[in-house]
Amino acid sequence: MNRRLWGGCLGAVVMTAWACGGSNEPTSPTTGNDIDNIPPVTRPEPDAGTQPDAGTEPDAGTEPDAGTEPDAGSEPDGGSEPQPDAGSGPVEGPWPTDAVTNYSSRYNISRVQAVGVDAAHNIWLLDGDRIGVLRADSRQVVWTRSPIGQAQGGFGPDRAATGSTVICGGSAGRAYVGYATTDLRADPDFPGLQPNYIVSPNECYQPDPAQPCFPYSHRRLQYYRQGDVDVVRLDGSGQIVLEEHLHQSVRNTTDANGNPRVQTGPRRLDDVHNLGIRNSNDHHFDEDRSILSCVTVMHGRDEGDVYVGSNHGVTRIRGLEYSSHRHPVWLNEKGSQMAGYTYGLGIAQDGDVLIANEWMFGIVTPTPRHGDWDNMDKRVNLMKVESSYLPQLNSISEFDSWRGFQQTTDGRYYLGSKDHGLWEMTITWASNQAQTGTRLTGANAEQNAALQNINALAATGDGSLYIGTDRSGLWRLTPLKTLEKVADVSGSRVRQLIYDPRVTPAALYVLTDKGLTVLRGN
Repeated sequence: MNRRLWGGCLGAVVMTAWACGGSNEPTSPTTGNDIDNIPPVTRPEPDAGTQPDAGTEPDAGTEPDAGTEPDAGSEPDGGSEPQPDAGSGPVEGPWPTDAVTNYSSRYNISRVQAVGVDAAHNIWLLDGDRIGVLRADSRQVVWTRSPIGQAQGGFGPDRAATGSTVICGGSAGRAYVGYATTDLRADPDFPGLQPNYIVSPNECYQPDPAQPCFPYSHRRLQYYRQGDVDVVRLDGSGQIVLEEHLHQSVRNTTDANGNPRVQTGPRRLDDVHNLGIRNSNDHHFDEDRSILSCVTVMHGRDEGDVYVGSNHGVTRIRGLEYSSHRHPVWLNEKGSQMAGYTYGLGIAQDGDVLIANEWMFGIVTPTPRHGDWDNMDKRVNLMKVESSYLPQLNSISEFDSWRGFQQTTDGRYYLGSKDHGLWEMTITWASNQAQTGTRLTGANAEQNAALQNINALAATGDGSLYIGTDRSGLWRLTPLKTLEKVADVSGSRVRQLIYDPRVTPAALYVLTDKGLTVLRGN
């Protein structure tokens, strides 16, 4: 098949088919794979992201409105210490510096499905409809007294979310909680309307001049509420409160005269507040609905930024603003862009963003300006890898099921798959869709079996790569490229790895089916 990437926006050849994904012919491939379900979350079907990112021009009527109303809560109380400057060196931090500490037993942490760490070293916890935080100042766990935000009305397909998914720390006392929801499908009341297009109030949308326009629907407007990201914080009394449902889009663009401006999304449509994540290049489109992964930038120029991977692409978050989205894609035989679910996110040694979805992977160098993230111009967002796969593993149409993407301190790139083990990736050239992959094998049958199913990867400052497996616990690829089992961490299934170099010794958070363990000194 023709492997060139064509854009779905204007039908032109797009050399950076990251941000303008999709086509007018969505397809619905399905799979029987059981992909890392964490109850009560139901994984959406792996075909989202095949719809078009229609519209490359700013949405009319979305002129900047920042400042017309205050941000809810402004800066949160940290509950401990202020956020360090991006250039400050590591501090010892408030937690034990022992080589290995079982936090679940030491701090009486109950069942947890995801963890995150904020800039004040508070440890955020997620368990279904409960949000908790192990506070750095009191060393005590505080849980929400009742569900808040997207969890407040309970979970289900007709609710704000079908379940919670991930949590990432932000600035001091702040965290970002991801939720899943159903994918938008063809609406029987609006036959022919692109499923992810939400008609605005006072609008009659006419994509085809030969056909009648699609009218505004108050019912469909409510889809904006579903899924996405809640921003939570510690208030002055030390309790966890909802700061807001993330909804404020930011995008750097130009006016009719070529002068730079910042386009921001509306805070309200009709009677719907906090609209959630929509495409920054056209606010009519609600494509990033289920959040499947997140990563906090913990070093370098962009320290404190958060990236979330969704059913469609990757969104960049700074404070209470987001820019959405980018995604590596491939084209099927119908010309539809296939943007797989993004479970694998990482930050390279130099700050590049490492993105790996069910099919493809890519590496992008973000600019300092938050609103540039969805800009498709490669002169703005340089890409070391655009949209690639490993032909040594599978054909382009087969799931590679990437769950981790990391770069070790020696500059080597590693991809971990839920089904196909650990791979070292060598970059040929940026626009080459077929990069080079070499599967890593162990020295014996035990090591080979351990590396078969991977849930998470983490590159640490000593040059190691930690490998979170689905059945065989935690393993370490040493700087000398030998494999060893990390016996001090209990649990056979590693759910999550977080490496935090902001403290000294550096901390590696390991969440398994047996609880949370922290390793120091890597």
